[in-house]
Amino acid sequence: MPKVVFKIDQSKPMRDQEVPGHNRWHPDIPVAEMVRPGDEFRMECREWTDAQIGDNDSANDVRDVDLTVAHVLSGPIGVEGAEPGDLLVVDILDLGPVPQQVGEAPGQGWGYTGVFAKANGGGFLTDYFPDAYKAIWDFHGQVATSRHLPGVRFTGITHPGLFGTAPSADLLGSWNRREQTLIDTDPQRVPPLGLPPLTDNAVTGTATGDVAQRIAAEGARTVPARENGGNHDIKNFTRGARVFYPVHVPDAKLSGGDLHFSQGDGEITFCGAIEMGGYIDFHVDLIKGGMEKYGVTTNPLFMPGNVEPRYSEFLSFIGISVDHDTDTNYYLDATVAYRRACLNAVEYLKRWGYSGEQAYLLLGAAPIEGRVSGIVDIPNACCSLYLPTAIFDFDVRPNAKGPASQDRGQCAVTS
Repeated sequence: MPKVVFKIDQSKPMRDQEVPGHNRWHPDIPVAEMVRPGDEFRMECREWTDAQIGDNDSANDVRDVDLTVAHVLSGPIGVEGAEPGDLLVVDILDLGPVPQQVGEAPGQGWGYTGVFAKANGGGFLTDYFPDAYKAIWDFHGQVATSRHLPGVRFTGITHPGLFGTAPSADLLGSWNRREQTLIDTDPQRVPPLGLPPLTDNAVTGTATGDVAQRIAAEGARTVPARENGGNHDIKNFTRGARVFYPVHVPDAKLSGGDLHFSQGDGEITFCGAIEMGGYIDFHVDLIKGGMEKYGVTTNPLFMPGNVEPRYSEFLSFIGISVDHDTDTNYYLDATVAYRRACLNAVEYLKRWGYSGEQAYLLLGAAPIEGRVSGIVDIPNACCSLYLPTAIFDFDVRPNAKGPASQDRGQCAVTS
């Protein structure tokens, strides 16, 4: 087993760990451990909300989750010799739930998918599903099943939702300025257009005193993806993947977490993956001056992993950039088109006995494929959602007899 450079006690919150991680992006968060180019090492991770969600049949914990805590990240890990302008080469060697443990924390033999309430985070279909819901998933090796979604069983494509390098002071300032400008266009919107820096519940690694206070006041929230990587939620970022991260500060300062047992493209419920704590093994290297050599300024480069479920048959749902509720056309709007593809899939699954909420949870957690199929044929963008048919224990394909609707139970709801 590789050397563990960041350890987690799953019975303790992140701020109480022997070496705490962090939940904001900032260049001054101190390095927790140093590694060298060529090293292989393990990072242990908490579930992204710091284990606020429980293995139970109530969604009250999802409804009431404190998002000022998220995401709790392991790190930063410094890489010797890394300088601004380099590319940090990160190979994912292995990852998974918390090994050899069963317990109360997500990742200890189980995980969850949540639909966040519109008033507290929301999701891609929040106007259609404004309340909180939850599904608990049990892990059986590579396979996940849920008492809240009977008739479904699939192989997970395990991956980290969030990893990245620390921003420079200038890059952090740019993030905060442009995101505040966006927020100011509609400051009362629910859910909000963005999340500005917030000192409440900030965890700043091993920083203390004035440095910790400055990090809490200036640090960027971890919810979106940005130029440093961050919360990409790419399901193919799995074993065998290689990522080339831009380096903005000395030592690079690699951090991450938000491990997923499985996820559908888009993670549409906001907490749409099967969330868990666990471990991830890395190999790192450097390409000196790589940002300039390869024209990398606003993004990491990514090579997908070579481990994924082998589903060969899909039922595909199409969406176009038309709001069919109001009969309104939008010009080449891929967001509207993908939302409609998701809604079409939800409506189809309801015919087999699932509630809309169960279908929504399933599309967030199962390894569905989401694609931009057409983006030039004015006025309509076209997006598609590919649902693997083999994840069901019944034939979900259309047939002359019609859908065989059954009692499919219910997901966890709020009281």
